[in-house]
Amino acid sequence: MPLIEIHTLINADAKTCFDLARNIDIHQESLKHSQEKAIAGKISGLIELGEWVSWEAKHLGFVQHLTSRITEFDSPHYFVDEMVYGAFKSFKHEHIFKERDNQTLMVDTFDFESPLGIFGQFANWLFLKKYMLNLLKTRGNYIKQKAESL
Repeated sequence: MPLIEIHTLINADAKTCFDLARNIDIHQESLKHSQEKAIAGKISGLIELGEWVSWEAKHLGFVQHLTSRITEFDSPHYFVDEMVYGAFKSFKHEHIFKERDNQTLMVDTFDFESPLGIFGQFANWLFLKKYMLNLLKTRGNYIKQKAESL
């Protein structure tokens, strides 16, 4: 299973970063380029433990549907969302927030498995891991920009 880990240093407190990262509206704003929108479940505001959201977005030229649930939650340090339905065979996205000296280190760990066995592994190697890395960086940079402007 491919694993992506991104570290983003943000000049803001952990609570601000934590809340921005779990905000459905901010998520949609950060991924406007993929026409990402919440269509079911928690469709606006701050998502909490046990809640779920279904997304519709255009990725790699195809309209995709994905549902994820918040499975772990420790405000303002940590939360996890896991796919319950979607194009991946599975994914687990850990969001970690470590506050130091008026800054927050936001760590995104994205562990995913593609469907279709060897073909999915080839897609990971060819383009999918890089695509997901860029998507998560875009989202992280948006959260950084938003948090630092507050």
